[in-house]
Amino acid sequence: MALWGGRFLKKSNSFFKKFNNSLQTDYVLVKQDIQASIAWSKILLESKIIKDYEQKQLETTLNFIFQEIQKNPKKILLSEAEDIHSWVEKKLIYILGDIGKKLHTGRSRNDQVTTDLRLWVKEKINYLKKSIVRLQESLIFLSEKNISSIFPGYTHLQQAQPIIFSHWCLAYFEMIQRDFSRLNDCFKRVNISPLGSGALSGTGWKINRKKLAYLMGFSKATNNSLDSVSDRDYVVELLSIASIGMMHLSRFSEDLIFFNSGECNFIELSDEVTSGSSLMPQKKNPDALELIRGKTGSVYGSLLNILVLLKGLPLAYNKDMQEDKKNLFDSLKTWESCLNMSKIVLFGLKINISKCYKTAEKGYINSTDLADYLVRQGMSFRDSHDLSGKIVLYAISKKKCLSELKLSEFKKFSDLFKNDVYTHINLINCLEKKISRGGTSKKQILKAISRSKKQILKNISI
Repeated sequence: MALWGGRFLKKSNSFFKKFNNSLQTDYVLVKQDIQASIAWSKILLESKIIKDYEQKQLETTLNFIFQEIQKNPKKILLSEAEDIHSWVEKKLIYILGDIGKKLHTGRSRNDQVTTDLRLWVKEKINYLKKSIVRLQESLIFLSEKNISSIFPGYTHLQQAQPIIFSHWCLAYFEMIQRDFSRLNDCFKRVNISPLGSGALSGTGWKINRKKLAYLMGFSKATNNSLDSVSDRDYVVELLSIASIGMMHLSRFSEDLIFFNSGECNFIELSDEVTSGSSLMPQKKNPDALELIRGKTGSVYGSLLNILVLLKGLPLAYNKDMQEDKKNLFDSLKTWESCLNMSKIVLFGLKINISKCYKTAEKGYINSTDLADYLVRQGMSFRDSHDLSGKIVLYAISKKKCLSELKLSEFKKFSDLFKNDVYTHINLINCLEKKISRGGTSKKQILKAISRSKKQILKNISI
């Protein structure tokens, strides 16, 4: 029997019941629904709506229901209940009879569902933060391991300037640190209790909503009942954060796919995260990274879905909002699994140091340092830039690296060149000159690693 049948003469159409029910999706909120229900029973007791022995029976029975079902939550799906709130209440009434019927006093499924979802989101945020920290630890480990690995840096997918591979690792550390920060900010806004808002206008019972919020672990209670039951900003915000996070992981994946290609051969991925071809025996495909890149689209789709769902809804609650959960649950599960998969990819990754160095050396990526050398000799940067470009063109025609040109060849372009030019365009020296904060010199990389380790400790403590 539905919880709302008194006003109706006819039974629901069987197809409508299946179409209307949300239990298949929201059954995962059973823990949160029971947690909120226990807190509500305590407030009902404080407000003298129920007696002490009734509250104790309600709390004991709710805990019993949870202990019974947590071994196999999918047993809930065998029920014909409309949603998880109905399922919990029916179980309660089945065991306690009339006492179970008292729990819903002053409460609506409208404020229940957003309370349950906020509690679930809070818990999920903490899991996501832990996955981010684990990936950050892997990036730092790989960074320390490759502190001397010279690597060609790219712009426009063209070799640009030399970097240390550690610098690449630390770039992604910074990206996902911003994701961590966004999750922290989101947590503050989601950590507010809407329970006690009723269907839309509040409750006529004397309910201490502030104490109720604390009982559930929220920082405070919401200010407006109409907004409280219809607010899904936190779902939009979390899906936005997940989309940005997946964008970072997709870029991370694309970089590694490119570095792993036969044309680059800068890295080798572990057998554990690659697969072969059913036809071509030589293949070793970066499937894990391609899947991360591919799954990004579904998370983006979920964000667009919730934005479109909410954009035309009048206040307050509308059944459209029932569609907010599946995409949220799926997207956060996807993001979390991709974070964990990225960590596994890094664990078995090997750098082809020799290949990276040779590619960097042949890519004329020390040309800026050649121009800077001429500036140090008194030439303006614009003239030195133009002259260095002509020297690169000459070196290409001779099929030589800049370091392979003789001093006499340099002097054809300017008498400012001396023997010390070779010191200035040496790749290691090129890197060591990048001494500004956040630069790619070894000194700055070590400082960045130290900062990052402190950040991880801070993240763990939050």
